[in-house]
Amino acid sequence: RGVARYATAVASKSGTAKKLTAPSELLDGVDIFIFDCDGVIWRGDSLIDGIPNVLDKLRQAGKRLFFVTNNSTKSRAGYKGKFASLGLDVQPEEIFSSSFAAAAYLEQTNFKATNKKVYVIGERGIGEELDLIGVNWFGGEADKDVLAPLNPGGKVQHDKDVGAVIVGFDRNINYYKLQYAQLCLNENPGCEFIATNLDRVTHLTDAQEWAGNGTMVGAVRGCTGMEPNVVGKPAPLMVDYIAKKYGINDRSRICMVGDRLDTDIAFGLNNGMKTCLTLSGVTSEPELLDQVPRKAGTEGIQPEFYVDTINDFVA
Repeated sequence: RGVARYATAVASKSGTAKKLTAPSELLDGVDIFIFDCDGVIWRGDSLIDGIPNVLDKLRQAGKRLFFVTNNSTKSRAGYKGKFASLGLDVQPEEIFSSSFAAAAYLEQTNFKATNKKVYVIGERGIGEELDLIGVNWFGGEADKDVLAPLNPGGKVQHDKDVGAVIVGFDRNINYYKLQYAQLCLNENPGCEFIATNLDRVTHLTDAQEWAGNGTMVGAVRGCTGMEPNVVGKPAPLMVDYIAKKYGINDRSRICMVGDRLDTDIAFGLNNGMKTCLTLSGVTSEPELLDQVPRKAGTEGIQPEFYVDTINDFVA
């Protein structure tokens, strides 16, 4: 209890990020691109201009592409549907979400053999991924309208067989869910606190930033005093999985492309990859170049390259 088991952000060796002017500077040294989705491929439900052409050109150049998102609201199958709805031909095995990472973590730790259950704060993606590995779970969207019994003598009865609480982004977070989670974590011996990610803000619409999963995780951390095991970026679980599955030995030939310094770029730096920040999401150029104060938690994190959008990858 009380120990965060995830990679913290580290600073790049180089002092300043280089704006990519000649695509070959980056592409010649890269075989595999890992793209974040929100703020890189799309914003909210709007595709960023030029993206289909970029992905086609990279594939034609022989690059392998993966898409790794901290958003846990959809499963891999759900993301396949979102890519298709935006006119992008992406294969299910190219998609990795933090909902998948949570399930992969439970699979790696042989959670199913304990016969314990999982309580979920989050949306349908987590449950869909848990179903695929046969782990018994409840909560999630089923509890979105449940009211906490705050009358005299009122109490929430919780399941003593819950062995893990997974907290993912939840647009229907409520007091009952928080109470249920804290009872499981505070009263069930050995119950594990798993967070899909700690993103402070997210893109629900293309008009503004919205409070992210750091909000939900922070509430559960606040009532338990526990630090979560974080499975999404910048933790290594998803890149370790990709490297093992596809026999990738030289991670310096992988480039992580994202819009967030504390998740995407830290994920790349911590795990031996090349890094490229795109300014199409949450990070501005003045912030990257330290002309204005950095957001908390992003201090000292520098990508090797940056671009306005990933359209800059193709001439």
